[in-house]
Amino acid sequence: MNWTDERVDLLRKLWSEGLSASQIAAQLGGVSRNAVIGKVHRLKLSSRGRSTATPARQKKAVQAAATKAVSRAATSRPMTVSVGATALQPQFDAEPVARQYLRPQQDVVVPISRRLQLVQLSERTCKWPNGDPLSEDFSFCGNDCAETGPYCRYHAKIAYQPAAERRRSR
Repeated sequence: MNWTDERVDLLRKLWSEGLSASQIAAQLGGVSRNAVIGKVHRLKLSSRGRSTATPARQKKAVQAAATKAVSRAATSRPMTVSVGATALQPQFDAEPVARQYLRPQQDVVVPISRRLQLVQLSERTCKWPNGDPLSEDFSFCGNDCAETGPYCRYHAKIAYQPAAERRRSR
């Protein structure tokens, strides 16, 4: 399909009237919506005919939108603002409240680490790392872990938290 001068003029007229690309494609015939969008882009027809507000009206509209946003400040949901380069940046109305959920401390005894090196570990010793692996004083817990897994009872409680508790801590 070739874009003749008559078809381009009709495209400009329909675009300035505010018709959608699909409607313009249907009226032109033999052209897809994407072809219309591509031609509009190449012709740089960015302004639509239906919104011809004066700058004073536009300023009042922006102020009215800001007033509505302030009136909705009671809710703490994120809102998107479409002004400038930060069009989709979420803005929060209220400061988030930091909540700490603590597990009840039931018979928790922190074991004294035996500070074993890697070569000293066995199948029945806790393999919980202590410190930075790159430092000289790095070691492993080394307490008895029975056959429940690689960690002693204390470190197993830290490593294996219930799923509901993990979700709350996020």
